[in-house]
Amino acid sequence: MASSSAETVVKAAKNRGAKAKSPASAAAPKQATDDSQHDFFWTYTEEPHRTRRLAIIKAHPEITKLCGPEPLTKYVVAGVVALQIACAWYLRSASFFSLKFWAIAYVIGATSNQNLFLAIHEISHNLAFRSPMANRLFAIFANLPIGVPYSASFRPYHLTHHKSLGVDGLDTDLPTAFEAFVLDSILGKAFFCTFQIFFYAIRPMTIYRIQYTWVHHLNIVVQLAFDFALYYLAGSSFQPVLYLLLSSFLAGSLHPLAGHFIAEHYVYESVTPEQRDPKNSIPVPETFSYYGPLNWFTYNVGLHNEHHDFPAVPWTRLPAVREIAKEFYEDLPRHDSWIYVIWRFIWDENVGMTCRVKRKNGGRMVGAAASWTENEIQA
Repeated sequence: MASSSAETVVKAAKNRGAKAKSPASAAAPKQATDDSQHDFFWTYTEEPHRTRRLAIIKAHPEITKLCGPEPLTKYVVAGVVALQIACAWYLRSASFFSLKFWAIAYVIGATSNQNLFLAIHEISHNLAFRSPMANRLFAIFANLPIGVPYSASFRPYHLTHHKSLGVDGLDTDLPTAFEAFVLDSILGKAFFCTFQIFFYAIRPMTIYRIQYTWVHHLNIVVQLAFDFALYYLAGSSFQPVLYLLLSSFLAGSLHPLAGHFIAEHYVYESVTPEQRDPKNSIPVPETFSYYGPLNWFTYNVGLHNEHHDFPAVPWTRLPAVREIAKEFYEDLPRHDSWIYVIWRFIWDENVGMTCRVKRKNGGRMVGAAASWTENEIQA
């Protein structure tokens, strides 16, 4: 549930936006059109994190000392990888359709693989080792229990998300117009929440394709070799690999930890019709934090405003960012429950696929593109 301070923040943002309107936006219709009611939140303002980062550094220059790798990460990752291999081996003779198989996959497997998703997220910011190459290779290791190779591709897409937050055609975390059109209903949103791991896996490639390097090929070869080794050592049993794949699916489905995918950037606050009008530039909150206990399993990814403000600060020091600069974070909208985030996303008609802030311009791509879609060229 978003905090009570959120409404105050939105009202303040509306007032600031009203004062800062350009002549063109001031002349825009005060009533949003029917089409704009079903459109994304378009803005012409700069993404908020760079601005806040500079203000925080000016007020608290000591905060930059929090940046740098966290040695603990590699030990946590090694432990979770070992746990998943042990569970996969334990289930080598179990029926895929048994309650035991699915219960272990949901409770232990999905929690572990969500942890590894977010470990790879940390590693993509070079926060496990000082050496960039060591981080690339360690991400491949963290990828093993996920079952499919993705760590090498995740990095450029995710870093582009940071450099191009909300930029249409660059930020692949944004739903496409097609997704919004097809899925913006209760059934559509339920389908999205159930199968969102596939949307996050496939969507980036439909927007633009990155150029493959030897690290991508190594990621593929190592992952396939690991999967085959599990199959072979388990006596030609597919069960261990199926367990890992099911764990990954459930981690990005109707699982409490999967709430972070939606909680991070979907706009849950009450928004006026004017803010649906693409001709105005009234800012709305576009990143939301969560400070609850599930952060223990997810490398503090819930501290998402803090993470976007300071992506070079590792998970163990993000609470210190909030403590040092608490005057910058206390009044920001936040979520109190990732489970409620999923529930409200599905059932609340005011929250849905189009509740994302989008920008036409700005940002930059991290990594070279192999090909561009027509939409990207026009953007």
